[in-house]
Amino acid sequence: MKVFMSGNEAIARGAYECGVTFASGYPGTPSTEVIEEFSKYDGVYAEWSPNEKVAMEVGIGAALAGARALVVMKHVGVNVAADPLFTVSYTGTNGGLVIMTADDPSMHSSQNEQDNRNYARFAKIPMLEPSDSQEAKDYIGLAFDISEAFDTPVFLRTTTRVSHSKSIVKLGEPAPREDRTEIRYNPDKYVMVPAKARARRVEVEKRMIRLKEYAETFSENRIEMNDPDTGIITAGMTYNYAKDIYPDYSYLKLGMVYPLPAELIKEFASKVKKLFVIEELDPFLEEQIRSLGIEVTGKIIFPYTNEFDPGIIEAAMAGSSSESRQFSLPPIPARPPNLCPGCPHRGLFYVLGKFDCFVTGDIGCYTLSFMKPLEGLDSCVCMGASIGMAHGMSKALKEKGKGRVVAVIGDSTFIHSGITSLLNLAYNKSHAVVIICDNRTTAMTGMQEHPATGYTLQGDIAAQLDLVELGKTLGIRNVHVVDPFDMKTTRKIIKEELSTEGPSLIISQGPCVLLKKERKRKKKPLMIDTEKCTGCKLCLGLGCPPIAWKRFEDMKDITIPKKRKNQEGIAVIDTALCNGCNLCLQLCKAGAIMEVSGNE
Repeated sequence: MKVFMSGNEAIARGAYECGVTFASGYPGTPSTEVIEEFSKYDGVYAEWSPNEKVAMEVGIGAALAGARALVVMKHVGVNVAADPLFTVSYTGTNGGLVIMTADDPSMHSSQNEQDNRNYARFAKIPMLEPSDSQEAKDYIGLAFDISEAFDTPVFLRTTTRVSHSKSIVKLGEPAPREDRTEIRYNPDKYVMVPAKARARRVEVEKRMIRLKEYAETFSENRIEMNDPDTGIITAGMTYNYAKDIYPDYSYLKLGMVYPLPAELIKEFASKVKKLFVIEELDPFLEEQIRSLGIEVTGKIIFPYTNEFDPGIIEAAMAGSSSESRQFSLPPIPARPPNLCPGCPHRGLFYVLGKFDCFVTGDIGCYTLSFMKPLEGLDSCVCMGASIGMAHGMSKALKEKGKGRVVAVIGDSTFIHSGITSLLNLAYNKSHAVVIICDNRTTAMTGMQEHPATGYTLQGDIAAQLDLVELGKTLGIRNVHVVDPFDMKTTRKIIKEELSTEGPSLIISQGPCVLLKKERKRKKKPLMIDTEKCTGCKLCLGLGCPPIAWKRFEDMKDITIPKKRKNQEGIAVIDTALCNGCNLCLQLCKAGAIMEVSGNE
């Protein structure tokens, strides 16, 4: 049977078909759907781990027990998982272990644009890279075969375009879910103290020699000879882009991007007159091919940054953008991202933006609050960095920093990598205020569960982390819970804690408006009485999508009272978008905002 699948859906299906029984990961675009889809199949175990390092470690444990284990994360997640990753390259695995890394060229939903092919070479782990959904499904099975044949973890690298684009996939029959697990005792292989690690280090180099030989005959490294004047070496999505523009050129299409098939590359290079290497981000292939003494054209004409498309490739190879196809597109109004109507973060960051303090931010929906009009966040580096940065600022500024440094972090992000930072902040007597934005879910990546929601990925009831008790246990004496929809109380508590000695913890507790259980709690939308609105624009400071400004000259059906002749316009609320969070009502001093009554 053939179906239409995204790359992520295909990877999940491929894992199921090839007998994978265990999957772990941490949600992060563009990789999230793999674990979600895999968890729906019968006879498998899947979990959201607190972070990628934990996901890697539990995956290693499952593989050592003999299971086929899949560990899934986005590219920056590999940074978090790197510690166990580099050492499992030494120990090898008992079952199969495949790590999916989803890179994000152009940073559609990421804070950097790193090229994780470098991790394969750094950790001495083979890497496969599919170019479409069918290959994504097929390569998972190949990756597990390689893992078990060579006693090694294997990378499967995708990019956003492969993960999220859809194409036809031919489904296969799932392999029997055999129980191959057992406990094997082998301290020489699994206990990486220096004496044992030195011996395993030698085994890694022996394995790399065998893998390089295997790469020469790997079925997905293939030569497609056409016009011998021009040859292109490429992999992944850029293969499709190049074929769209130059279907008659010759290609060496690489399915395994590390280690490279040196002899196959030399053979292909000998058959063409001019050789190009097309790859997104780093010159990973180009540098290795040049080291073989082969002259290629690569990053001297192709960009180092952002994802490619057929037009970019054509322009680069033509030598001038003027020779490439030009598409005339109408201008599109700027549409900056915004917090959802009814988002619990909006009230909190509106309040924070009014204080004279530096707010160290973190990765989550709330990061959007750095923009106008809220301007309630001043930094964002990586998952969990906000608390450590606030502590460092507090210590460096000394007296100048007292009452002026606040760290903000989401509930899922806090669990991911903020707990140890909060412990450090308490232990080393910081004067910073930490605010956990607890919206009861991992909202930014699509409402995933985490240890503080009380449910597992597969819907089982679980122990629920108590953030208040955790804060006290870590040594924070001043712990408060606030309702971010009550801006007056929220402002009062933050002001008090900014003037209090020592570290403070505030938990801003308001569920995400997109949670299913929240959507059932219907609140009446709000409207503006045009007779009462004075045009003060205070409500516009919330940046709430339903609230807009209308000039009187554009509203000919509105009667302007004499007392407001000098007024330019009024605020209006789109009741179809408003869900009645009441934040704007709290700001309106004229009493012009009210609930919609009846059938209005």
